[in-house]
Amino acid sequence: MDDNNTRTHYNMNTFKLGILGSTNGTDLQAILDAIASGELNAEVSVVLSNRKNAYILERAENHNVPAVFISYKDKSREEFDFEMTAILKNYKVDLVLLIGFMRVLSVEFCQEWRDKLLNVHPSLLPKYAGGMDTNVHEEVLKNGETETGCTIHFVTDEVDGGPILIQKKCSVNSTDTVDTLKTKVQKLEGEAFIEAINLIHHRDTENTE
Repeated sequence: MDDNNTRTHYNMNTFKLGILGSTNGTDLQAILDAIASGELNAEVSVVLSNRKNAYILERAENHNVPAVFISYKDKSREEFDFEMTAILKNYKVDLVLLIGFMRVLSVEFCQEWRDKLLNVHPSLLPKYAGGMDTNVHEEVLKNGETETGCTIHFVTDEVDGGPILIQKKCSVNSTDTVDTLKTKVQKLEGEAFIEAINLIHHRDTENTE
């Protein structure tokens, strides 16, 4: 009896994450692994995608996480985002993470989830703001940068312009390619997300005490 009560209390206080993604969800795997190892006291409550065949949905299902495809066909940006908010609220999500989410969010969505919405960008912002995925790494190499990394930032209605929470750096070597750079930066992204989730969880816990 006591065990059940303890478990229920723990579940109620577990930090609930909602994930928006359009691609493979490599950073989601890092988060799921950190939860499994006890490094993160959180739960991925739901994963949403605007792409039906995005591997992030399959990755979620492989870990028994609810995975929802939302079609944007014949919907305005606001209608699509309203649908996402309804699902996130249904799962009682505390923090929303953008992991390779290839859509610009509406002003309304950004305001609804203000201070509870984080994005990862594969550069040291403000450098290469507005760039996406491999394009950023291509630019880094083309410009002869000696270091790069990733940025976790709060999302506002200014693309890649919200307050920075965490940055992690790595060196760019003369032998690096787009693929090797992407691998290095993605490793940092997973670590940065885990730190960011713990920071926000700590912030929210302090605010409710």
